Amino acid sequence: VIIMHRQSMQYIITPPQHIDTRITLPASKSVSNRALIVQALTKEGILPENLSDCDDTKVILQAFSQPSDVIDIKASGTAMRFLTAYLCLLQGEHIITGTERMKHRPIKILVDALRYLGADIDYIGNEGYPPLRIRGCELEGGQLVIPGNVSSQYVSALLMIAPILTKGLDLKLTGEIVSRPYIDLTLHLMHEFGVSAEWSDFDTISVKSQAYQQRAYTIESDWSAASYWYEILALQDDLDAEVIISGLKDGSRQGDAAVRYIFSLLGIKTNFARKDAEGLTDATLTRHTRMLNRMDYDFINHPDLAQTLIAACPVLGIPFHFTGLNSLRIKETDRIEAMKTEMAKLGYVLQSRNEGELSWEGERCEPVSLPVINTYEDHRMAMSFAPLAIKLGEIRIDHPEVVTKSYPHFWADLRSAGFHITEVE
Repeated sequence: VIIMHRQSMQYIITPPQHIDTRITLPASKSVSNRALIVQALTKEGILPENLSDCDDTKVILQAFSQPSDVIDIKASGTAMRFLTAYLCLLQGEHIITGTERMKHRPIKILVDALRYLGADIDYIGNEGYPPLRIRGCELEGGQLVIPGNVSSQYVSALLMIAPILTKGLDLKLTGEIVSRPYIDLTLHLMHEFGVSAEWSDFDTISVKSQAYQQRAYTIESDWSAASYWYEILALQDDLDAEVIISGLKDGSRQGDAAVRYIFSLLGIKTNFARKDAEGLTDATLTRHTRMLNRMDYDFINHPDLAQTLIAACPVLGIPFHFTGLNSLRIKETDRIEAMKTEMAKLGYVLQSRNEGELSWEGERCEPVSLPVINTYEDHRMAMSFAPLAIKLGEIRIDHPEVVTKSYPHFWADLRSAGFHITEVE
């Protein structure tokens, strides 16, 4: 389902002549949201340090701080999945709901899994979709088999509650496992809070019944947000361009830390400064001559980086064939169709001949005069297209406020880097 917007605010973005800037990225949404759930399961009131200020994290904080029976997670798929599992253990009855788009995002696999473990969950609207009514109770756990090829967030939601189950959990994943680094990030967070949880086989994770340990924890910056600054540098012709990003972790468990390797293929080099006590550091991004003539890449482990490359490669004249994109169909919008539609406005014809694949082999069409990029209630649409102003001279973005979902100060950071942003109705 692609949601078309009514007339609204737009941004017209024009680029600077030269890029030389220092950026403080938002804290990682992925780490923040996991740390909040794990902290809640310790039953102590200490919050992690440097929590993300994005919408997805705010709705989880709100769910914990407001004693309401109705929890509205708005557009946050992460919050919907993580809180659905968490609420199954919380005494009392709760309703969890969200935006109209959220009511069309499937959750049946997770609900079926939780029901198998003994959870009391009902669908209030359409079968297989939010909103849900959940009555918390003690869950036994045991052995469970679920598809691993749909959403890693289902897996992470189950893993985080696994130590609280009276028999723990042996979780077997079938099919090709998508976004495995996000599962490993969840396991890492669980280890950080004193829990033993391991891959006992290539497709099975075992977690014994045990208690989480309370601890102080500082959230690192978001590697997904860093991808837009890599894109900005890759689009530059100026070899003296430089961006310094603070608060990243070299050797991060975030799956999207792979962005540094992907963009090295496009001539962007990453150098890390000395680490602080938490392992956080400055990363300096510099521009070098690009040798790549085409890009073939499997995004199965980091699908949130796909839009950034899908937008950049054609504008750079780089044909591509990207696979591992199946989960893009069930994100904030159908990202494959959205990217095809919006890139066509700019004169680029993308092909999706097979499920989970997208390619561009140089096909062009007549670009729209003064194109306006629709964002489809999807933060990554706005952020992946904005840097294209560097090559196009300007770009117009509809509903630019969607960036608050993961990177609330994105436009302020662009301005500080020298981009000119004009607001029009």
